[in-house]
Amino acid sequence: MKTSTFYFVAIIFSLTSCSSDFTFNNSKTLNDYPSGSGITFLNDRIYLIGDDATGLLITDTAFNVVDSIKIFESQQKRIPKELKQDLEAATVVTINRTQEILLVGSGSLSPFRNYGWLIDPSTKQKTKIDIKAFYTRLKAAGIDALNIEGIVAIPGGIVLASRGNRSFAANYLIITSLNFWNNQDSADFKIIKVGSNSDTSFFNGVSGLEYSKLSDQLLLTVTTENTGSATADGAIGKSYLWIINNISAKKSMIAINPNKVIDLEKADEKFKGHKIESACIIFENKKEMQLALVADDDNGASVLFKITLKK
Repeated sequence: MKTSTFYFVAIIFSLTSCSSDFTFNNSKTLNDYPSGSGITFLNDRIYLIGDDATGLLITDTAFNVVDSIKIFESQQKRIPKELKQDLEAATVVTINRTQEILLVGSGSLSPFRNYGWLIDPSTKQKTKIDIKAFYTRLKAAGIDALNIEGIVAIPGGIVLASRGNRSFAANYLIITSLNFWNNQDSADFKIIKVGSNSDTSFFNGVSGLEYSKLSDQLLLTVTTENTGSATADGAIGKSYLWIINNISAKKSMIAINPNKVIDLEKADEKFKGHKIESACIIFENKKEMQLALVADDDNGASVLFKITLKK
């Protein structure tokens, strides 16, 4: 499979802090939980994973910690960078009629980051999955600097997001089958370039994914970060929400631009200095959706935000 060299310019629509389309609800700092990176929602519970944390944190919709699930044994609060599985992305999948949490590593450093986990939240049973074969195929298809930062289930498939950097200045969506980890050598996938980079000093990188079933919108969290590789951290810049409409009709495209871009810091100054890593929908109807977002402060804490968007 060849990746496209098609170039394009994003059409950007920004919401301002006075926009009636955006409401900042509240935020909460989790000082004892490091490096929030992936977030998903199931049965009134928010499931949070940190890329160097030892387990899954569970909160209610008011951000009160209600439980946790241990994944790794470690004497340290934060798993060392050279050893961490770099679990950057989380979503809910259905396995044999049971809803489970799927976590995946970034694939940016072999062998540690080529793994994922399936976790049954009701029993806390954990299954480790090796996804090296699938990641190897993605690299061979043109994503040399693979860095999976987002994952979400959509009708009939799964979407992953690979974040670029200043040296590999491209973000990609990978659309594949619901159980790709079970048939990694043969699972079909489609690579789609997403967005464009207009900031020459920072790179606009996709950091997370979410999907709205009611509106068929793909939501992407995007951050600017001054980093030149898939494994290095960089200075925190700004955070955005990109919204792609009618994603189900766009799965065969070679490139996609967001229909709307929300500058979170411009919408509300409380986002200044925060690197938004992912988002999940905790409530939606035909008129609005409420999102929980997670930020990594790069110093061992995580911050949760709640916002409401009108459709």
